[in-house]
Amino acid sequence: MLSVLLVEDEISVGNLINKGLSERGYKISIAPDGDIGYEMATKNEFDIMILDIMLPGMNGLELCKRLRNNKIDTPILMLTALSSTENIVTGLDSGADDYITKPFKFAELEARIRSLARRKHPLQTEETNVLRVADLEMNPDSKMVTRNGKRISLTSTEFRLLEFLMKNKGKVLSRMTILENVWGIDFNISTNVVDVYINYVRKKIETSFEQKLLHTVVGMGYVIKDS
Repeated sequence: MLSVLLVEDEISVGNLINKGLSERGYKISIAPDGDIGYEMATKNEFDIMILDIMLPGMNGLELCKRLRNNKIDTPILMLTALSSTENIVTGLDSGADDYITKPFKFAELEARIRSLARRKHPLQTEETNVLRVADLEMNPDSKMVTRNGKRISLTSTEFRLLEFLMKNKGKVLSRMTILENVWGIDFNISTNVVDVYINYVRKKIETSFEQKLLHTVVGMGYVIKDS
């Protein structure tokens, strides 16, 4: 049974999510504001956290940042009424793993929860080998990324993106393929979230290095390769 912390101040939304997930076998705990949510998140262990962004007191973005700063790596799904790329990226940059916009379909919410649960409990056979592209190395177990021995710091979303690219070294990956595999479910393809995060990763793995590894294939997508 997966345990879920829901931090949501809208009673109707909280009741809807609580009823739907409870009927499907999830164990739900609800906090009505960010401060109570923080206390519950730090004193109890959850499999998934769902945070509304607009909360009384500490908002969802602040709550997410504080949890990540305290080394709490529980997968976090953000709820937001704002669907612009800027707002989405802001939410992900705060340390969230995924987002869903209001109003949402319950089936989509559950699909995103299942996707986040798979990330927290991956098959061991998928995470055993160090990934390499030229002098870039990633250890999925220790979550360490280095290039020519230099440590590279990545956010959780950047790490998943780079991991997917490296597992598919030499393959041209479309934006839709990246969205489905890195974010776990189809995003609105009109957004440029993939392009934004590709640029983030590119800067971190290529700045100060002569050899470029991450390439744009115009009209098709992106590829990471040795040369």
